[in-house]
Amino acid sequence: MTTKLETLPSPEKKSTGAGKPTNRKPRVRESRGTLAFSRAQRGKSLMKHGILIVAGALMIYPLLWMVVSSLRPNEMIFREPGLWLNSLEMSNYTSGWSALTHPFGHYMLNSAIVVIGSILGNLVSCSMAAYAFARLQFTGKKLFFGIMLLTIMLPFHVVIVPQYILFSQIGWVNTFWPLLVPKLLATDAFFVFLMVQFIRGIPRELDEAARIDGAGHPRIFLRVILPLMVPALATTTIFTFIWTWNDFFGALIYLTDPDMFTVPVALRAFVDSQSATSWGSLFAMSIVSLLPVFLVFLFGQRFLIKGIATTGIK
Repeated sequence: MTTKLETLPSPEKKSTGAGKPTNRKPRVRESRGTLAFSRAQRGKSLMKHGILIVAGALMIYPLLWMVVSSLRPNEMIFREPGLWLNSLEMSNYTSGWSALTHPFGHYMLNSAIVVIGSILGNLVSCSMAAYAFARLQFTGKKLFFGIMLLTIMLPFHVVIVPQYILFSQIGWVNTFWPLLVPKLLATDAFFVFLMVQFIRGIPRELDEAARIDGAGHPRIFLRVILPLMVPALATTTIFTFIWTWNDFFGALIYLTDPDMFTVPVALRAFVDSQSATSWGSLFAMSIVSLLPVFLVFLFGQRFLIKGIATTGIK
């Protein structure tokens, strides 16, 4: 009586459809390749962050140097390199505050008047112009919109001479009117375009629903569109504040009386070509003038990012 022995397959090798045993070594190689790839990605990320840190340090170094220089004696500002402080000289702030004809707060008040008027003018005029371009239908709409976009590429220095002649003939030179009146006429095409893109992202069904309820364009603009434009309005406010507060050329052209000087023109008065320049006082008042810009950007940063991120989304 014979017994038949069956040959069992080896447990180490599994048969496949083609009759060939599979090997687990490619899986080990694949895991090693994934580990090497993750290490390479980590190295690239560390290198990228290192480059960003170095670039950020280079960009912030002039500001840090100005802060340190405002705390040094006037004769040691350009003699001691670096950011190391041997002593604190707080007198630069006290002397710089009262170094000019008026206290420095007087010039900050002048800048505040111009800034507040410019913000209100841009918010009112640019929002109304943007609603007209985004929602109304009128003859020559595309032509006027194209001309408005072309003014963004037109440098301010090109129109400063005819504007000065015009304002001089009506007696507005050495007043705040040349700096405020253009803002009431929607001359900042960048903000008009920003709001147009934002309004185009608002569904028209809201306008139609308000129109069914009997609302006209003024009520639709005030009750429907304007409350939804808060991010765009906040972005316009922040940019207008920064640009107007730091505007030097326009204030220098139109304001000749020291009583009317804004902050940038007042800072220029610290530099005297005929006598010694008080660099310590200049740097100290520059730091003081940067504080409002820093605070506005700090508290309005989330509105700024939201307004830019949502502009153009349809």
